Amino acid sequence: MIINRLIVKNWRNFQQMNVPLRKRQFIVGPNASGKSNLLDIFRFLRDIAKAEGGGLQKAIRDRGGVSKIRCLSARQDPEVAIEIHIADTPDAPAIWRYSVGFRHADREHCQTHLTYERVWRGDELLLDRPDAADNEDPDRLVQTALEQSAANAKFREIGRFLRNVTYLHLVPQLIRFADSIQGKIIEDDPFGQGFLERVASVHPSTRRARLKRIEWTLKIAVPQFEKLEFIRDNRGQPHLQAHYSHWRSNEEGQHEDQFSDGVLRLIGLLWSLLESDSIILLEEPELSLNIGIISQLAPSISRLQRSRGS
Repeated sequence: MIINRLIVKNWRNFQQMNVPLRKRQFIVGPNASGKSNLLDIFRFLRDIAKAEGGGLQKAIRDRGGVSKIRCLSARQDPEVAIEIHIADTPDAPAIWRYSVGFRHADREHCQTHLTYERVWRGDELLLDRPDAADNEDPDRLVQTALEQSAANAKFREIGRFLRNVTYLHLVPQLIRFADSIQGKIIEDDPFGQGFLERVASVHPSTRRARLKRIEWTLKIAVPQFEKLEFIRDNRGQPHLQAHYSHWRSNEEGQHEDQFSDGVLRLIGLLWSLLESDSIILLEEPELSLNIGIISQLAPSISRLQRSRGS
């Protein structure tokens, strides 16, 4: 499944937006034009669908509150709203439609309240809030139905789809100096600090298959590259090890702390494409890559995407 339409009102610097989406969507523009803000819409939907450690209130609090999310031009209409259409292909009719609106409520504790939440399966309206129960108890409107397993039985598939959204903006230094930093890993690890642990957590046969596919791409992109493998050191710590063709046949492989920024970012990008079958958000994937690799980035993503259905 893919999201083939996005409709937004008063989200950050977008006062109104209604755009069709393809299986691969490239978002380009100058600095401060809203590229990251647009990607954050999908991260927000992921966060409000979390039943544990997430939900609407945390998603809004993590972004500084409704006043930081709401478009500065929204003076007459303070409601923030998002609608997505989910289909099998870009041009197919929507299997699911999910829409949610919210605003800051002048109530005790200053919580955000839903103004509405609706779910359609095809043309059938499955959920339309506020309903009678919400009107009787307005405090119910501090939560979406997506985050409540007792309320989303008929459309749980939407929640599963959104919870699998992956965002990656890998920072090579966080991998290279992970032992020295040993800091708190941000929720969902968007900057790749725990990337090696992610690799280590996969079943060995799956891990080998993914690394083989990444190895094939690296042989095209990186001069003299030969082999990529997963190892553990004598302390049990996970590492990636690369081997290059060299005049010294017994040359030891390089660990990730010796990889270039570009190689680390490319490995992280390719791993994410092989890992997810939902939405993958790649922010500035071309950073640290040379022009030759960048020119092959789109077709490489397309090949991996076809194999995963993401």
